[in-house]
Amino acid sequence: MSQTDQPDQTPVFQLKGSMLAITVLELAQNDLEALDRQLAAKVAQAPNFFSNTPLVLALDKLPAGQGAIDLPGLMRVCRQHGLRTLAVRASRIEDIAAAIAIDLPVLPPSGARERSVDPLEGVVKKPEKPPEPLIQPTRVITSPVRGGQQIYAQGCDLVVIAPVSPGAELLADGSIHVYGPMRGRALAGIKGDTKARIFCQQLGAELVSVAGHYKVSEDLRRDPLWGASVQVSLAGDVLNITRL
Repeated sequence: MSQTDQPDQTPVFQLKGSMLAITVLELAQNDLEALDRQLAAKVAQAPNFFSNTPLVLALDKLPAGQGAIDLPGLMRVCRQHGLRTLAVRASRIEDIAAAIAIDLPVLPPSGARERSVDPLEGVVKKPEKPPEPLIQPTRVITSPVRGGQQIYAQGCDLVVIAPVSPGAELLADGSIHVYGPMRGRALAGIKGDTKARIFCQQLGAELVSVAGHYKVSEDLRRDPLWGASVQVSLAGDVLNITRL
């Protein structure tokens, strides 16, 4: 036999190991409808994780009392969600027989430690935008506020474009503005807003208060700005009265 007639000895294949990660789907119940719903929810959260993912179906944790699983139906559900079944892991005779019937490799129950995989692991979530603060429109009073009246501006500032008589009471979660003589009581920041202020064109108040810190008329009358156009603000625990 000539050299050219000798059979070709070049190997046509090689066997090589692989570190390919295989996802194991471990069933705890024989309920394909529930599985379909739960897989759909997972796919919605992390669609890239379920794109042609190789899969081993682990049936060895199914309770013994449950009937044989519809293996072709199970594979169909997985395939609809991007999971490609390579083999099953089974211990029950009926599951092993079902796999053999469709020529699907059967793996023995595993004693190896497996960790749960979260499809969202590594997915960068966009930070949730904090809700916009609810801003109420400023409450504006254009008529004189008479003694015995109480006006409350909830969640906003209060503006009074008129005189405020003795015995009247102005309350606001925000600041209070009085464009006229202020002879009643003005309580700003009543829910604890320490940045609230009181503005008035003529200070003659019975009481002024910011975030619970107050001065009464006896203290106010001794202030050199009594009767002047002022603003009242809070610095620490001290009410400051300054000229506008």
